Amino acid sequence: MLRVLAVDDEKPLLEELLYLLRSDPRVHSAEGASDATEALRRVTRALESGPEGPDRIDVVFLDIHMAGLTGLDIARLLAGFARPPLIVFVTAHEGFAVQAFDLKAVDYVLKPVRPERLAEAVRRACAQLGGPAGAPATAASGPPVRSQAPAAAGTRPAPQPPQPPLPPHRTVPEVTVADRAADQIAVELGGVTRFVAIADIAYVEAQGDYARLHTDGGSHLVRIPLSTLEQRWAARGFVRIHRRHLVALGRIDELRLDAGTTSVRVGAAELQVSRRHARELRDLLMRHATG
Repeated sequence: MLRVLAVDDEKPLLEELLYLLRSDPRVHSAEGASDATEALRRVTRALESGPEGPDRIDVVFLDIHMAGLTGLDIARLLAGFARPPLIVFVTAHEGFAVQAFDLKAVDYVLKPVRPERLAEAVRRACAQLGGPAGAPATAASGPPVRSQAPAAAGTRPAPQPPQPPLPPHRTVPEVTVADRAADQIAVELGGVTRFVAIADIAYVEAQGDYARLHTDGGSHLVRIPLSTLEQRWAARGFVRIHRRHLVALGRIDELRLDAGTTSVRVGAAELQVSRRHARELRDLLMRHATG
């Protein structure tokens, strides 16, 4: 089984990649590094521990565009080791494929990463290392299809049983789809789409071009800017308190004033309120409290 290191300086994308890798039964362990320095330190430690050591790394999944050294730079450095790990590039840019394969990369996976495409990269790495390369079974495989051999000459094909009549067509009321779109938001993780009720979301945190939805049961990443959610959910009581946070007004447990700074407690989280939003938030909370 593979021990892998994933390297990406965008935390949401690194977490998603690690989730997909850890979901693959051919991967024994998957660790993350958020920059080139950390990645090289981990690989050096792995090489020093030896091919059977506890810190062994078989494959490095590398982003290309990162602050400081790029993924291509890291791959060139690793190529100088006696027994370097295999390299799989994971990038949003198509233009570096030739350079990547010149560096003996096992695969070149484009973002956004599709689970089946990443599974193929894992298969190739397993094959190159001499391990079992079969892709994990999926529910989408379906039952085997029985082959139908042609009838021999001079024989009459067996009569086919009558087919049952098709059930009457049922129309799904459009209100169901509209209600779902209005009351829930779709989140995708590892190729599985779930619907999260907007009423369950306590606050939203900006993470670049993404937003992380925080609920009582955990968090979910969506590729929607915080400003877009602010506009969509204003009528649902979500208010901007900071450039990084959007909060459901009804989920605020406490408003705290301390040495000129304002913060709110939402469940176990304490979130800072920027000065430009502090007065408006206090007014909204007063109106909310008085009904």
